[in-house]
Amino acid sequence: MKWFEIGLVVLTFATGIVWLLDKLFFAKRRAASGGLLDDEPVVVDYSRAFFPVLAVVLVLRSFVAEPYKIPSSSMMPNLLIGDFILVNKFAYGLRLPVNNHKFVALGEPARGDVVVFKPPHDPEQNWIKRVVGLPGDRIGFHGDTLYINGEAVEYQPIGRYTGTGRGAEMTGATLLTERLPGREHQVLEWIDRANPSGQGEWTVPAGQYFVMGDNRDNSEDSRFWTRTHFLPEENLRGRAFLIWLNCEGWFCKGSFDPSRIGTSIK
Repeated sequence: MKWFEIGLVVLTFATGIVWLLDKLFFAKRRAASGGLLDDEPVVVDYSRAFFPVLAVVLVLRSFVAEPYKIPSSSMMPNLLIGDFILVNKFAYGLRLPVNNHKFVALGEPARGDVVVFKPPHDPEQNWIKRVVGLPGDRIGFHGDTLYINGEAVEYQPIGRYTGTGRGAEMTGATLLTERLPGREHQVLEWIDRANPSGQGEWTVPAGQYFVMGDNRDNSEDSRFWTRTHFLPEENLRGRAFLIWLNCEGWFCKGSFDPSRIGTSIK
């Protein structure tokens, strides 16, 4: 993803510079010498054709919405393997492409937001998790129960979960509604687990967040990060808000669920 972003920026600026230099200098010289449009160099022709398209794509991806594909089961049952999602790139401020530097502050993550970010221990990748801890919060996780500032989060059992496609391995997990303060969503947990992992308590520092996957027993999230358990604000990429396609395999050769198209991410 990073190399695609770098390539897009380089191509946009390169074609823009070629087109601008030709318009300011070389086109006038060709016209003055009686040159025709057919005399235009191929590189200028291609630059004039592709620059507007590349510029629009760059602006949309960098400052409006960017597409991602869900590669793992860590956010089931809300996001499935093969979901194609859109991420709001201005929800938490405008950031420059490639280096992700924020130059306009517009908002901050709310508890319960599903966010795409660069994990602090592997900044070349993009991950997706849910924000459960805000700066200053005391987060605890004990026996599959989340605690926020000493208060246990309320859970409402729904029943057994039935997975599909590559997510079929989660069939039999317990499906619950988790009621975060001011926000509720569904989560999965395994039943009869003898040795639960990811237990502990953490206090979220200023300017950082605590994130967890909705598939609580199958997610590498803040509970397990060894160097730091927290997500720095500057690593945020945006807020996930829409599923626009669900398709596994190349050219949708595999499971395809049209019912997920247009589903909002809660």
